[in-house]
Amino acid sequence: MTAPVQIPAPQFSSAIPVQKAHLGHALASEWTKIRTVRSTMWTLGVMLVLILGINLMVVTLGSTGLVSDPVLAFGLFGVLLGQLCVITLGVLVVSSEYGTGMIRTTLTACPQRGRVLTAKAIVFFALSFTVTTVACVLSALMNYATFGGKPVEREFANPQLVVENGLSSASGAQWFGATVGVGLYVALLGLLSLAVGTLLRHSAGAITTMMGVVLLPLIIAIFMQSDRMRTVQQKMIEYSSPNAIASLYRMPMLDSGHPDGVRQLLLLALVTAVALGGAYAVLAKRDV
Repeated sequence: MTAPVQIPAPQFSSAIPVQKAHLGHALASEWTKIRTVRSTMWTLGVMLVLILGINLMVVTLGSTGLVSDPVLAFGLFGVLLGQLCVITLGVLVVSSEYGTGMIRTTLTACPQRGRVLTAKAIVFFALSFTVTTVACVLSALMNYATFGGKPVEREFANPQLVVENGLSSASGAQWFGATVGVGLYVALLGLLSLAVGTLLRHSAGAITTMMGVVLLPLIIAIFMQSDRMRTVQQKMIEYSSPNAIASLYRMPMLDSGHPDGVRQLLLLALVTAVALGGAYAVLAKRDV
């Protein structure tokens, strides 16, 4: 009796080259998504209109007379509103996928959930920082061209106003704070929004939460008039988002001895890192 003949199984190979997935693929995927959805165009477009449009209005209305405030500080008003657009986009980068169910496809294509969140964070932070910084640079150039080299109103001059040869000017630190510093702060706020969106998985809830984080400390501090709460009130004002941005423009709401906004920037970076850590932990354990 002869032994059965073993027929080898046919070998199949894909005509498409197979590569091991890595972070670069996730970055390319997230970049494709963020640049092709309408929310990115609308939120960043509105932000640019607010920052540059409001600054143009300020420049037009205040171009005559003596200068008493820091030359670059007039860009503050547009950024205070423009930051809300970046916060909204940061939430939508994650929460919109949960709302449409696209997150299931994303995590099926890339089961490494930490890699997905890392790619989203890198792409969004790079985009928001670049766009915000460019807008702030254009705003600063507009302000310097209008208010730089003008006579100074010495009686009411802000201590942060730089004066050279009797004319208004701006220091290198002020240029850095009003451009890169503000861009970094707003981008970190957007990154914090992305983390909150990952934690809550709901667009309206996450956006409302972030609006509270940005606006409530200052609003609550305004009504804290008791002498016993004075220290708490001052700290809430000092580290509120509006005052942090104002400090980067050298226009703090109160004299805390730290008018450059560096402390507020470091605190926001720490809070954002903690929130992202929580987002990574929740995304890894929670079902979609």
